[in-house]
Amino acid sequence: MLELDRLSKRFRSGSDTIMAIAELDLALDPGDVLTIIGSNGAGKSTLLNLIAGTFLPSSGRVVLNGDDLTAIPAHRRARRIGRIVQNPLAGTAPSMTVAENLALAAKRTRRLLRPALTRRNRREMADRLAHLDIGLEARLRCPVSQLSGGERQALTVIMATLARPEVLLLDEHTAALDPRNAALINRLTADFVEDLKPITLLVTHNMEQAIETGNRLVMMHKGAVVHELSGDEKRCATVAQLVDLFAERHVVDDELLLGAQPSCHTQSARNAQGRTTAGSLPR
Repeated sequence: MLELDRLSKRFRSGSDTIMAIAELDLALDPGDVLTIIGSNGAGKSTLLNLIAGTFLPSSGRVVLNGDDLTAIPAHRRARRIGRIVQNPLAGTAPSMTVAENLALAAKRTRRLLRPALTRRNRREMADRLAHLDIGLEARLRCPVSQLSGGERQALTVIMATLARPEVLLLDEHTAALDPRNAALINRLTADFVEDLKPITLLVTHNMEQAIETGNRLVMMHKGAVVHELSGDEKRCATVAQLVDLFAERHVVDDELLLGAQPSCHTQSARNAQGRTTAGSLPR
């Protein structure tokens, strides 16, 4: 279980104090998939940063399966918490090869003293990449800088899930990709979530995706959870209802409202797969 207990984060801006997260309480069970929506500045990415350890909270606690992680830095949480961010350039080392990036992820996972690049490990890497069906298994010796954005993000997904994390954080992880690559990364992510069943938190501006993905949804505004949907209420929710909820709180955000429109890759997936939409993780 992931427990956030009265979690707060304040930032100083000159003489002002900005409350990015305000005494937030949240509890998630193994296998829960939580989608998070909200306007720019609502605190969505800050919340994920607090869970990952990139930021330490001003007050409150982060507890994972009974272990208090509040004061533990990000590099020590990385064995238990995987994260994929929006920028495909951020999750890999561009000057290193595909194999070396995977070896670093394996080193972190297995607590090895040096990257594992034996012949056997190269075969294992190639077999794992072959399941992606995008040809990366033939590019183990290729510098990551030569990969496309979609290929780099696919590699990031592999690296983030190599440790079989207890928590997986997805911070608009397909927003910088074209529709084709976004659909690919969503499919890969959904496969890993179905297989590993971690606690998953997905930040998205796409309200249709937020409704169709996972078993819980929270709406954030000014650092707080202002509405939560789960169970039948979430399954029966509509984009129009979410837009109305934001309107009730006088939230106006162009990017968020654009997310109320069906995405190109969602429509393409519907045409190809009937009612299953690209980007949907297991409920």
